[in-house]
Amino acid sequence: MGSLYVVATPIGNLKDITFRALEVLKDVDIIACEDTRVTKKLLSHFGITGKKLVPYYEHIEKEAAEEILNILKGGKDVALVSDAGTPCISDPGYRVVKLAWESGIKVIPVPGAFAGAVALSASGLPSDRFLFCGFLPKKEKRKRELLEEYIKTGYTFILYESPKRIIPTLNLIKEITPESEVVVAKELTKIHERFFRGKAEDIIKKLEEEKSLQKGEFVIVVHPVLEEDDAMEDIQSEIIKLLKERKKSKEIVKELSDRFNISKNEIYRLMIEIKKNI
Repeated sequence: MGSLYVVATPIGNLKDITFRALEVLKDVDIIACEDTRVTKKLLSHFGITGKKLVPYYEHIEKEAAEEILNILKGGKDVALVSDAGTPCISDPGYRVVKLAWESGIKVIPVPGAFAGAVALSASGLPSDRFLFCGFLPKKEKRKRELLEEYIKTGYTFILYESPKRIIPTLNLIKEITPESEVVVAKELTKIHERFFRGKAEDIIKKLEEEKSLQKGEFVIVVHPVLEEDDAMEDIQSEIIKLLKERKKSKEIVKELSDRFNISKNEIYRLMIEIKKNI
Protein backbone atom coordinates (compact mmCIF):
# COMPACT_ATOMS: atom_id res chain seq x y z
CA MET A 1 0.00 0.00 0.00
CA GLY A 2 1.01 3.59 -0.53
CA SER A 3 1.46 6.32 2.05
CA LEU A 4 -0.68 9.39 2.64
CA TYR A 5 1.30 12.59 3.16
CA VAL A 6 -0.56 15.48 4.82
CA VAL A 7 1.36 18.45 3.42
CA ALA A 8 1.11 22.03 4.67
CA THR A 9 1.48 24.75 2.03
CA PRO A 10 2.13 28.51 2.42
CA ILE A 11 -0.72 30.71 3.64
CA GLY A 12 0.53 33.62 1.54
CA ASN A 13 4.27 34.06 1.08
CA LEU A 14 5.47 31.18 -1.11
CA LYS A 15 8.91 31.33 0.53
CA ASP A 16 7.35 29.77 3.62
CA ILE A 17 7.09 26.34 1.98
CA THR A 18 9.49 23.80 3.51
CA PHE A 19 12.21 21.88 1.68
CA ARG A 20 10.56 18.67 2.84
CA ALA A 21 7.16 19.69 1.43
CA LEU A 22 8.75 20.33 -1.97
CA GLU A 23 10.51 16.95 -1.90
CA VAL A 24 7.26 15.16 -1.09
CA LEU A 25 5.29 17.01 -3.78
CA LYS A 26 7.96 16.06 -6.33
CA ASP A 27 8.10 12.42 -5.29
CA VAL A 28 4.47 11.36 -4.75
CA ASP A 29 2.41 9.76 -7.50
CA ILE A 30 -0.72 11.86 -6.98
CA ILE A 31 -1.66 15.12 -5.26
CA ALA A 32 -5.16 15.46 -3.77
CA CYS A 33 -6.03 19.14 -3.63
CA GLU A 34 -8.82 21.50 -2.69
CA ASP A 35 -8.63 23.53 -5.92
CA THR A 36 -6.57 22.14 -8.79
CA ARG A 37 -6.03 25.65 -10.22
CA VAL A 38 -4.47 26.91 -6.99
CA THR A 39 -2.25 23.84 -6.61
CA LYS A 40 -1.12 24.03 -10.26
CA LYS A 41 0.11 27.59 -9.66
CA LEU A 42 2.03 26.47 -6.57
CA LEU A 43 3.64 23.54 -8.37
CA SER A 44 4.46 25.66 -11.41
CA HIS A 45 6.17 28.27 -9.23
CA PHE A 46 8.55 25.61 -7.93
CA GLY A 47 9.05 23.87 -11.27
CA ILE A 48 7.11 20.73 -10.40
CA THR A 49 5.46 19.36 -13.53
CA GLY A 50 3.61 16.30 -14.76
CA LYS A 51 1.76 15.57 -11.54
CA LYS A 52 -1.71 14.03 -11.57
CA LEU A 53 -4.07 16.15 -9.45
CA VAL A 54 -7.23 14.74 -7.87
CA PRO A 55 -9.90 17.21 -6.64
CA TYR A 56 -10.66 16.95 -2.93
CA TYR A 57 -12.96 19.67 -1.60
CA GLU A 58 -15.78 19.98 0.89
CA HIS A 59 -18.79 19.18 -1.32
CA ILE A 60 -17.28 15.98 -2.77
CA GLU A 61 -15.19 15.00 0.22
CA LYS A 62 -16.95 11.73 0.99
CA GLU A 63 -16.68 10.37 -2.57
CA ALA A 64 -13.17 11.76 -3.09
CA ALA A 65 -11.95 10.15 0.15
CA GLU A 66 -13.03 6.72 -1.11
CA GLU A 67 -11.31 7.32 -4.45
CA ILE A 68 -8.05 8.35 -2.77
CA LEU A 69 -8.24 5.37 -0.43
CA ASN A 70 -8.43 3.03 -3.42
CA ILE A 71 -5.42 4.77 -4.97
CA LEU A 72 -3.46 4.28 -1.74
CA LYS A 73 -4.51 0.64 -1.53
CA GLY A 74 -3.20 0.25 -5.07
CA GLY A 75 0.29 1.09 -3.84
CA LYS A 76 0.58 4.73 -4.91
CA ASP A 77 1.71 7.55 -2.63
CA VAL A 78 -0.64 10.52 -2.28
CA ALA A 79 0.02 14.04 -0.98
CA LEU A 80 -3.01 15.80 0.53
CA VAL A 81 -2.89 19.60 0.31
CA SER A 82 -5.34 22.45 0.83
CA ASP A 83 -5.31 25.80 -0.96
CA ALA A 84 -3.28 27.32 1.88
CA GLY A 85 -2.05 26.14 5.27
CA THR A 86 -2.43 22.74 6.88
CA PRO A 87 -5.07 20.28 5.60
CA CYS A 88 -7.80 19.19 8.05
CA ILE A 89 -7.56 22.45 10.05
CA SER A 90 -10.64 24.40 8.93
CA ASP A 91 -9.99 22.74 5.55
CA PRO A 92 -10.97 19.40 3.99
CA GLY A 93 -8.96 16.28 4.78
CA TYR A 94 -10.38 14.66 7.90
CA ARG A 95 -12.32 11.94 6.08
CA VAL A 96 -9.48 10.59 3.99
CA VAL A 97 -7.02 10.66 6.89
CA LYS A 98 -9.51 8.75 9.05
CA LEU A 99 -10.07 6.15 6.31
CA ALA A 100 -6.32 5.77 5.85
CA TRP A 101 -5.80 5.03 9.55
CA GLU A 102 -8.70 2.58 9.59
CA SER A 103 -7.24 0.77 6.56
CA GLY A 104 -3.75 0.45 8.00
CA ILE A 105 -2.26 2.97 5.58
CA LYS A 106 0.66 5.02 6.83
CA VAL A 107 -0.19 8.70 7.42
CA ILE A 108 2.81 11.05 7.37
CA PRO A 109 2.45 14.72 8.39
CA VAL A 110 4.63 17.29 6.63
CA PRO A 111 4.26 20.36 8.88
CA GLY A 112 4.26 23.99 7.87
CA ALA A 113 2.14 27.11 8.04
CA PHE A 114 -1.05 27.30 10.13
CA ALA A 115 -2.67 30.76 10.17
CA GLY A 116 -4.02 30.37 13.71
CA ALA A 117 -0.59 29.66 15.18
CA VAL A 118 1.02 32.40 13.09
CA ALA A 119 -1.42 35.01 14.42
CA LEU A 120 -1.13 33.78 18.01
CA SER A 121 2.67 33.83 17.94
CA ALA A 122 2.68 37.51 16.98
CA SER A 123 -0.30 38.59 19.10
CA GLY A 124 1.42 39.20 22.41
CA LEU A 125 -1.50 37.47 24.14
CA PRO A 126 -1.13 34.55 26.61
CA SER A 127 -0.45 31.38 24.64
CA ASP A 128 0.35 28.71 27.23
CA ARG A 129 -3.18 27.36 26.75
CA PHE A 130 -5.44 28.31 23.88
CA LEU A 131 -8.46 27.19 21.88
CA PHE A 132 -8.54 27.01 18.11
CA CYS A 133 -12.18 27.59 17.14
CA GLY A 134 -12.03 28.17 13.36
CA PHE A 135 -15.03 29.81 11.71
CA LEU A 136 -18.07 30.70 13.79
CA PRO A 137 -21.51 29.59 12.54
CA LYS A 138 -23.60 32.07 10.53
CA LYS A 139 -26.68 31.91 12.77
CA GLU A 140 -26.52 34.75 15.28
CA LYS A 141 -27.89 32.78 18.24
CA ARG A 142 -25.41 29.91 17.91
CA LYS A 143 -22.59 32.32 17.21
CA ARG A 144 -23.30 34.16 20.47
CA GLU A 145 -23.60 30.93 22.45
CA LEU A 146 -20.22 29.68 21.24
CA LEU A 147 -18.48 32.99 21.91
CA GLU A 148 -19.86 32.99 25.45
CA GLU A 149 -18.57 29.43 25.95
CA TYR A 150 -15.08 30.32 24.67
CA ILE A 151 -14.92 33.43 26.86
CA LYS A 152 -15.88 31.52 30.02
CA THR A 153 -12.86 29.22 29.65
CA GLY A 154 -10.49 32.09 30.33
CA TYR A 155 -8.22 30.76 27.57
CA THR A 156 -7.02 32.78 24.62
CA PHE A 157 -9.03 31.65 21.60
CA ILE A 158 -8.52 31.91 17.84
CA LEU A 159 -11.18 32.52 15.19
CA TYR A 160 -11.14 32.76 11.41
CA GLU A 161 -13.39 35.33 9.75
CA SER A 162 -14.38 36.59 6.30
CA PRO A 163 -14.32 40.23 5.17
CA LYS A 164 -18.12 40.47 5.16
CA ARG A 165 -18.43 39.22 8.73
CA ILE A 166 -15.38 40.74 10.43
CA ILE A 167 -17.23 43.84 11.72
CA PRO A 168 -20.37 41.99 12.92
CA THR A 169 -18.21 39.43 14.74
CA LEU A 170 -16.10 42.13 16.41
CA ASN A 171 -19.30 43.94 17.40
CA LEU A 172 -20.53 40.76 19.08
CA ILE A 173 -17.22 40.35 20.92
CA LYS A 174 -17.47 43.99 22.02
CA GLU A 175 -20.99 43.42 23.30
CA ILE A 176 -20.22 40.21 25.21
CA THR A 177 -16.76 41.03 26.55
CA PRO A 178 -15.90 44.72 25.98
CA GLU A 179 -12.72 44.69 28.11
CA SER A 180 -11.08 41.64 26.57
CA GLU A 181 -7.80 41.99 24.68
CA VAL A 182 -8.18 41.41 20.95
CA VAL A 183 -5.73 41.08 18.06
CA VAL A 184 -6.94 40.99 14.46
CA ALA A 185 -4.47 39.78 11.84
CA LYS A 186 -5.22 40.55 8.19
CA GLU A 187 -3.66 38.88 5.13
CA LEU A 188 -0.97 37.04 7.10
CA THR A 189 2.44 36.71 5.37
CA LYS A 190 1.15 38.62 2.33
CA ILE A 191 2.09 42.09 1.03
CA HIS A 192 -0.82 43.76 2.82
CA GLU A 193 -0.33 42.01 6.16
CA ARG A 194 -1.61 44.11 9.06
CA PHE A 195 -2.16 43.63 12.79
CA PHE A 196 -4.66 45.53 14.92
CA ARG A 197 -4.44 45.29 18.70
CA GLY A 198 -6.64 46.59 21.51
CA LYS A 199 -10.23 46.26 22.68
CA ALA A 200 -12.75 45.13 20.07
CA GLU A 201 -14.23 48.65 19.99
CA ASP A 202 -10.83 50.18 19.12
CA ILE A 203 -10.27 47.75 16.26
CA ILE A 204 -13.76 48.28 14.85
CA LYS A 205 -13.07 52.04 14.67
CA LYS A 206 -9.81 51.46 12.77
CA LEU A 207 -11.45 49.12 10.26
CA GLU A 208 -14.42 51.42 9.73
CA GLU A 209 -12.25 54.50 9.27
CA GLU A 210 -10.64 52.87 6.24
CA LYS A 211 -13.05 50.59 4.38
CA SER A 212 -10.25 49.14 2.24
CA LEU A 213 -8.97 47.37 5.36
CA GLN A 214 -12.11 45.22 5.40
CA LYS A 215 -10.74 42.99 2.64
CA GLY A 216 -8.80 39.74 2.67
CA GLU A 217 -8.64 36.93 5.20
CA PHE A 218 -8.79 37.60 8.94
CA VAL A 219 -7.68 35.81 12.09
CA ILE A 220 -9.09 37.06 15.39
CA VAL A 221 -7.26 36.28 18.64
CA VAL A 222 -9.06 37.03 21.91
CA HIS A 223 -7.83 36.85 25.50
CA PRO A 224 -10.99 36.99 27.64
CA VAL A 225 -11.39 39.32 30.59
CA LEU A 226 -14.07 37.71 32.72
CA GLU A 227 -16.58 39.42 34.97
CA GLU A 228 -15.23 39.32 38.53
CA ASP A 229 -17.81 36.87 39.93
CA ASP A 230 -17.52 34.52 36.94
CA ALA A 231 -13.75 34.73 37.05
CA MET A 232 -13.57 33.81 40.74
CA GLU A 233 -15.88 30.86 40.20
CA ASP A 234 -13.80 29.62 37.26
CA ILE A 235 -10.54 30.06 39.17
CA GLN A 236 -11.87 28.12 42.15
CA SER A 237 -12.98 25.28 39.87
CA GLU A 238 -9.57 25.17 38.22
CA ILE A 239 -7.76 25.15 41.59
CA ILE A 240 -9.83 22.17 42.73
CA LYS A 241 -9.20 20.37 39.45
CA LEU A 242 -5.43 20.95 39.56
CA LEU A 243 -5.20 19.95 43.23
CA LYS A 244 -6.94 16.67 42.38
CA GLU A 245 -4.34 16.18 39.64
CA ARG A 246 -1.74 16.51 42.43
CA LYS A 247 -0.04 19.50 40.89
CA LYS A 248 2.34 21.44 43.11
CA SER A 249 1.03 24.65 44.69
CA LYS A 250 3.72 26.70 42.97
CA GLU A 251 2.72 25.34 39.54
CA ILE A 252 -0.97 26.01 40.19
CA VAL A 253 -0.32 29.59 41.29
CA LYS A 254 1.83 30.38 38.25
CA GLU A 255 -0.48 28.72 35.72
CA LEU A 256 -3.68 30.38 36.95
CA SER A 257 -2.06 33.75 37.56
CA ASP A 258 -0.88 33.85 33.95
CA ARG A 259 -4.13 32.54 32.52
CA PHE A 260 -6.53 34.77 34.43
CA ASN A 261 -4.23 37.80 34.77
CA ILE A 262 -4.66 37.85 38.57
CA SER A 263 -1.91 38.28 41.16
CA LYS A 264 -0.16 35.18 42.48
CA ASN A 265 -0.98 36.24 46.03
CA GLU A 266 -4.71 36.21 45.25
CA ILE A 267 -4.50 32.75 43.66
CA TYR A 268 -2.51 31.49 46.66
CA ARG A 269 -5.09 32.92 49.10
CA LEU A 270 -7.93 31.18 47.25
CA MET A 271 -6.01 27.91 47.18
CA ILE A 272 -5.44 27.98 50.95
CA GLU A 273 -9.16 28.54 51.55
CA ILE A 274 -10.08 25.68 49.21
CA LYS A 275 -7.59 23.30 50.84
CA LYS A 276 -9.25 23.89 54.21
CA ASN A 277 -12.55 22.61 52.83
CA ILE A 278 -11.35 19.64 50.81
